[in-house]
Amino acid sequence: MLWFTEFSAFFSAALAVILLSPSLQSFSPAAAIRSSHLDAYFRPSPSDHSPRNFSYRESPILLNADQCRFEFSDTDSGVCNPSYVHVAITLDFLYLRGSIAAVNSILQHSSCPESIFFHFLVSETSLESVIRTTFPKLNLKIYYFAPERVQSLIAPSVRQALEQPLNYARNYLAELLEPCVNRVIYLDSDIVVIDDIVKLWETGLGPSTIGAPEYCHANFTDYFNGAFWFDERYNETFKGRKPCYFNTGVMVIDLKKWRRFGYTKTIEKWMEIQKVERIYELGSLPAYLLVFAGHLAPISHRWNQHGLGGDKVKGSCRDMHDGPVSLLHWSGSGKPWSRLDSKLPCPLDSLWEPYDLYIHSH
Repeated sequence: MLWFTEFSAFFSAALAVILLSPSLQSFSPAAAIRSSHLDAYFRPSPSDHSPRNFSYRESPILLNADQCRFEFSDTDSGVCNPSYVHVAITLDFLYLRGSIAAVNSILQHSSCPESIFFHFLVSETSLESVIRTTFPKLNLKIYYFAPERVQSLIAPSVRQALEQPLNYARNYLAELLEPCVNRVIYLDSDIVVIDDIVKLWETGLGPSTIGAPEYCHANFTDYFNGAFWFDERYNETFKGRKPCYFNTGVMVIDLKKWRRFGYTKTIEKWMEIQKVERIYELGSLPAYLLVFAGHLAPISHRWNQHGLGGDKVKGSCRDMHDGPVSLLHWSGSGKPWSRLDSKLPCPLDSLWEPYDLYIHSH
């Protein structure tokens, strides 16, 4: 099969890079992507941008392998088919190229590509035609996330990209997606998947609402400032828990539990506190740590080889962590498409390039 041949070639290249490069220590968080319960929250936002500014090759059509158990049923209405693997990704103009590469990588390495349903969160209506043209046979639905849904809750951060409303759309997946969708994989736009996504989908969460790779050797206290740690109203938040850092760019979410416990409102309450008290600096991440750290279902680190985009400001080159790799994540300020276009790529950016469908104008 085509996907297996490409995966073998990709794995060989990745293995060569690992053998020739020093291993990386685990890095602290990096940036999330830029970024309704009520109909008002889903209204398409006006845009002066045009899809004609974006040109992408059409993705090859990939079919399910014979062993796939996916069944099309007349009784199942689209997204509610229980055989689907659900994946949510945001689409915006700045990171569109990354999102398209991410989708392409997932399809290329899936044994059952027709069994994947993509949920795209957007704040720009014109992006729908781009994604449908690039992936004409893709199972997908577009969800319009109005910036005003969260705009008033966003506090200034260390980078402007972390302040974009769409960066917070992941908080509302339980409201945005249909009630019949009980589980979803949320992925940032700066990733490529080099393994079968169904392996991540089938991860057991136990009693937890969220599953993600966690990094317990990271200095957890660094994610909050003195206004948090020296205030008795907040410094016992983690009492009785063993909190570890996790990156919110790769999460398996039990939406049924999320809805039951009302975690969207809990996150919003912490955002309201942050707007006034300034208890942290890093955009949308700390609110997730406050709610879920210490209650996480840990997933293998192979599913988030993060930090490849360097630090939050300079975007310097970094290597992979030790261990196997199923997902590469260019979290940080350096993005592979920008570095490749500037002719100043980092070594690992070459592993992202095969999934790039962007057509350069000459």
